[in-house]
Amino acid sequence: MNLKARILLVEDDMNLSTVLEDYLEIMGHTVILCHDGEQGLKAFNNGNIDLCLLDVMMPRKDGFSLAEEIRKEDEAVPIIFLTAKSLKEDRIKGFRSGCDDYITKPFSTEELSLRITAVLKRCMHNPFLQNGDAEIVFDCGKYRFDYTNMELRLGNKATTLTRKEADLLRLLCENPNKLIKRDTALKMVWGSSDYFIGRSMDVFITKLRKYLKDDPDIAITNVHGTGFKLETRP
Repeated sequence: MNLKARILLVEDDMNLSTVLEDYLEIMGHTVILCHDGEQGLKAFNNGNIDLCLLDVMMPRKDGFSLAEEIRKEDEAVPIIFLTAKSLKEDRIKGFRSGCDDYITKPFSTEELSLRITAVLKRCMHNPFLQNGDAEIVFDCGKYRFDYTNMELRLGNKATTLTRKEADLLRLLCENPNKLIKRDTALKMVWGSSDYFIGRSMDVFITKLRKYLKDDPDIAITNVHGTGFKLETRP
C-alpha cells in the first residue's frame, strides 16, 4: 500500500530537516516543515495534517509539550517522535504524551519509510472506527459510556475521553467479566504489541480506573502477566 500524507515535520537541525523533507517528498508526501515547537503548533492549527514527525529536543517548545498541545486539538492524528534519546524513561514519556511511534537517531530512511507506512495503516484501519455505527453507547455499572462522542457520564458529571481511552474502554465494555489479553488489547487499540506501547497502555488502564472509581460495583482488575478484566457486579 502506497499511502500519501500531509506530514508536519518539526526538526530544528537544518541539515537533517532538509534531507528528511526531500526524502519524504520523493516518497510522494506533502511536507510542512517547521524548526521549533511554537512554529510547529501554529502550522498544525492551520489544519489538514495527516501525520506529525516531531523532534524531541527543540527550542521554544519541546516535542513532548508540542505533542500534548496537538492531542488537545486532535486525538487521532498519528505522531512519531524523532529523537537522539534512547532511554526507556524517555520513550515511556513520549507515549504518555500521545505519540504513536518513536524513532531513535540515527535512523535509516528505509526505517523511517516503513514506520510512517505502518502508522498510517494502523490509523486508517482502526477496527473500532469501521463499523459505520451512528451511535455506540454502553451501560457500564452506574456509568453511561457514549463511545461515539468519547464521553463517560455519571449523573451530571461527564468526563471526555481521549480516542485511545475510549477504544480501550469499549473493548472492555464489549467483554464484561472476560479476560482481555494484553497482546489483544495492544493490537486492537494501538496496532502493535511493542513493549514500550505496552507500558503506555498501563497508564491508560490507570486513568480508566480513576474515571470509574465512583462506582464500587465495577473494577478493572489485572490478571498477572496475562491481561485485564472489567469486572461488574449485578
